[in-house]
Amino acid sequence: MPSAPALPPALPIDPLLPAIGETLAARTALVLEAPPGAGKTTRVPLALLDAPWLKGQTILMLEPRRLAARAAASRMAQTLGEKAGETVGYRVRLDSKVSGKTRIEVITEGILARRLQDDPGLDGVGLVIFDEFHERSLDADLGLALCMEAQKALRPDLRLMAMSATLDGASVATLLGDAPVLRSEGRAYPVETRYLDEPQSGRLPMAMSQAIRKALSETDGDILAFLPGEREIHMTLRNLDGVADLHALPLYGTLAQADQDKVFAAPPAGKRKAILATAIAETSLTIDGIRVVIDGGLARVPRYDPASGLTRLDTVKVTQASAEQRRGRAGRTAPGICYRLWPEPQTRGLLPRNQPEILQADLAPLALDLAVWGVRDPNELAWMDAPPAGAFAQARILLTQLGAVDADGAVTAHGKAMAKLPLHPRLAHMVLRAKERGLGAEAAALAALLGERDPLSGPSAMKDADLRHRLELVGNGRAALPHGAELRESARHRIRDIAKQVRRLAGIDDAPLDSSVTGALTALAYPDRVAQKRSGSSYRLANGRGASLQPEDALAHEDWLAVASVGDATGMSADGRIFLAAPISRAEIEEDFTDLIEARESVVWDTRAEKVEARRQRALGALLLDDVQWDRAPTDKVAAALMDGTRQMGLAALPWTDGARQLQARAAFVKAADPNGDWPDLSDVALAATLDDWLAPHLGGLKSRADLAKLNLTEILGNAFDWMTRKKLDEWAPTHIAVPSGREASIDYAQGETPVLAIKLQELFGLADTPRIANGRVPLLIHLLSPGGRPVQVTRDLANFWREGYAAVKKDLKGRYPRHPWPDDPMSATATARAKPRGT
Repeated sequence: MPSAPALPPALPIDPLLPAIGETLAARTALVLEAPPGAGKTTRVPLALLDAPWLKGQTILMLEPRRLAARAAASRMAQTLGEKAGETVGYRVRLDSKVSGKTRIEVITEGILARRLQDDPGLDGVGLVIFDEFHERSLDADLGLALCMEAQKALRPDLRLMAMSATLDGASVATLLGDAPVLRSEGRAYPVETRYLDEPQSGRLPMAMSQAIRKALSETDGDILAFLPGEREIHMTLRNLDGVADLHALPLYGTLAQADQDKVFAAPPAGKRKAILATAIAETSLTIDGIRVVIDGGLARVPRYDPASGLTRLDTVKVTQASAEQRRGRAGRTAPGICYRLWPEPQTRGLLPRNQPEILQADLAPLALDLAVWGVRDPNELAWMDAPPAGAFAQARILLTQLGAVDADGAVTAHGKAMAKLPLHPRLAHMVLRAKERGLGAEAAALAALLGERDPLSGPSAMKDADLRHRLELVGNGRAALPHGAELRESARHRIRDIAKQVRRLAGIDDAPLDSSVTGALTALAYPDRVAQKRSGSSYRLANGRGASLQPEDALAHEDWLAVASVGDATGMSADGRIFLAAPISRAEIEEDFTDLIEARESVVWDTRAEKVEARRQRALGALLLDDVQWDRAPTDKVAAALMDGTRQMGLAALPWTDGARQLQARAAFVKAADPNGDWPDLSDVALAATLDDWLAPHLGGLKSRADLAKLNLTEILGNAFDWMTRKKLDEWAPTHIAVPSGREASIDYAQGETPVLAIKLQELFGLADTPRIANGRVPLLIHLLSPGGRPVQVTRDLANFWREGYAAVKKDLKGRYPRHPWPDDPMSATATARAKPRGT
C-alpha cells in the first residue's frame, strides 16, 4: 500500500498499523482493542488514508463527545502540518470545519444517523470508525446497526471498524459477522493508587478541594479531578479560590468551546494546572502534563422511566471500568498518582461496567430515526443489545401523538421534517408546528433553551420555574433577572447560537420574541405534561403523575401549566418537582389538542357512596376538562356498574329474607338427598360466581345499594327452577307439613343439614311415627317445645320419645303448665295447640 503520512514519534499502536490496513483490505469489518494512550484515535485514520481499498474515499470517525471530536481532528491536522478543516476536519453540533479537500471527518455520533437518512449508501465514504465504542452510547449502537444494514443492502464495499480500550471485542466481532480482532498492548506508565476518606453526603466539593490541596503538596505535575457535574465543579472552584500556585479550570460538555480549549494550553508560569472535569475527560482525550488524577467516584447519568415518560439525571457511583479509565489518565505520558475518594474495599463492590445507554434511555429519537430508515420493528436490525420492547413501545406512542408516524408505525412527512432537525422529536415537532403559526422564532429559542442547561442559577432560580423569564433573558438582554438569580452568560450565548442554527435548518426568520406564547409552545412539545391545579402548589399532569412547584413560586397561582422539566420528589411531598414550566390557558388547550381531548362517558360504582356514579367527561389524558352528571345514562351501563358494586360488596348486600334463605337451604337439601337429580346450585359460592346470569336481569332502574332492597330475592332465586323441578322441590322439600293439631307447621331447612320441625309437644298427640320428607327418605329432626316455646326434647324417633321420654317431660312440666293437657296416654289424646279454658 502507498506510504502513509509522516508520523511523529512512535506510539504503541504504530506496530499494528500495517496489520490494520491489510486486514481491512481483505475484510469489511474489524475490531481493534487498544488501551488508553496507545494512539489509536489519532494514528489509525491517518495510517489508512492512502489505502488502495479506500479508493480515495472519505473516512468517518465517530467520537462520543464534541470536545473529543474537535481535539482528535486538531491533533491529526497538526500531525499533517495543517489546520483542522483541510485534510482532516470535524462536524459537531453548532460547529464544523470541513472543506472540499477533507478526507477524514471526525463527527459526533448523532450526526451519523442524519447523514444516513439523507444518504443511506454513504456515497463517497469508504470506512466508518466507531471510536470508544465501549461507551455504548445510543447513537453509536444505532449508527452501527444502520451502517451494517447499509453494508448488507447497498454498500458491500463499506468498511466498518469498532475501536475501544475496554471493549468486549469478541461480542462486537460476532455482531460484525465474526470480524477479526486485533489487539495492541499499548504503553501504560505505572500509577500509584492512594485511597482517602469517603466524603459525607453533599460534601464532595469540599472533600475534592481538600484532596487537590493535598496533591499539590505531595505530588508533581498537573491534576485532573473528576466530579459528577457542573454544579459540583463550580462549588469546588470556589473552594479553591486563593490557592496561589494553582491554575484551576472547569471542563464539561456545555462549556463554551473557547473555555474547553483552555485545558490543552500550558498553565501560567509558576502555576500547576488542575482540570475539574465530568466523565467527559475519561476517554478520547490526552492532556499533556497530567500526572495526578483525583477521582470523586461519582458520575451523573440519564435514566429514562417508560412509565412516566420522563428522563432524570441520577448521580451514581462509577463502575470499575470507569474507575480504571480515570486512573489510567495519570499514566498517559509518565508515571502518575491516582487519589480515590473512597475506601479501598469499596472498589470491589463497584459494578463492572456501565449499562448500555440503549437499555435505559428515552428511545423516541431512535424510534424516529428507524422510522425514517423504513424500519418499524427494531428486531429487523442487528444490535449488541436490542431496544427494550416496553421503552420502544412508549416511544412509538409518543411519535404517534406528535404525528411523526402513522398508526402502523410508518414515518409521515411531518416525521421526516422532524428528523432533519438536530433536536429531540418533541422539540422538533414544536418548532415545525410553531413555524406554521408564525411563532417559529419563539419555538427555536425555546427548543434551544430546553435542550441546554438552565441559564439561571442561584437559590432564587430554584423558586422561579417560569420559562417565560428564561425566554425573555435569552431574547432580550435587558430583561429583569428574578431577584437573587444569576444569568450564566456562556449558557445564554450557547442557547442563542443553537436557536440560530435551528432557525436556519427550519427556514425560520429571526424576529423579536413574544414570551406570552411560551406555555402553548411548551405544551406542543410535552402534551403529556400539561398540568391542572389540584390544591396549593400541587398539580396533576396529563400523564397521571403528580407534581408540585415550590410554594413561593409565582406560577403556583396558575390553574393550568405546561411543564417542560419535572424531577423526582424531594422532602415530604410524594409528587415530582416542577423545575421549568409556563402558564397555558384553557382556550389554548382546547385549540391545540382537539385531537387528543377525549370525550368519555363514565358509569362506575362509587364504593364510598355505595351507588352508581354516571358522568359525562372531556379529558386530556388524566386531566378532566369537563365533568357533569349524566342523568340519562343507558340502563344497561348502570346495571353493569351496579353489578360491579354488588360483586365488590358481596352477597350480603342483597335483601336476604327468611324466605330467600329457606329456598336456598331447600335447594341444598334436595341436591344432597337426590344427587343424581337435575337440581340448581343456589349455594353462596355458586351464586357469587353466576351473578351476571341470575341477578343482572333484575337490576333495571336500580342505582344503589339502597335500591337493592326493592328486589324480591325469593322470587328471583325461584326462577332457577323450571315447572317440573319446582313441583318436585315442593314435594320433596315442602315448606310446611300437616300435624295432628290440624295446623300446617313450617319446616326449617336453614338450621343444619337435617330439616327441623319445631312444634309444641301437644300438637303431636296421637302421631306415632316421625314425619318424613324427600319422598320418605329423610326423617325430620323434631324440636319438641314446651307450652312456653322452649325445646324440651330433640328427636328423630318420635315413637321412642312417647315410650321412653314423655313421662319424664310430663312430670317436669305438668306443674308449670297446668292449663295444658298432659294425658297419661299421648297416643289416644287429642292433639291441640291451645290451653284449657280458664276455670276448667
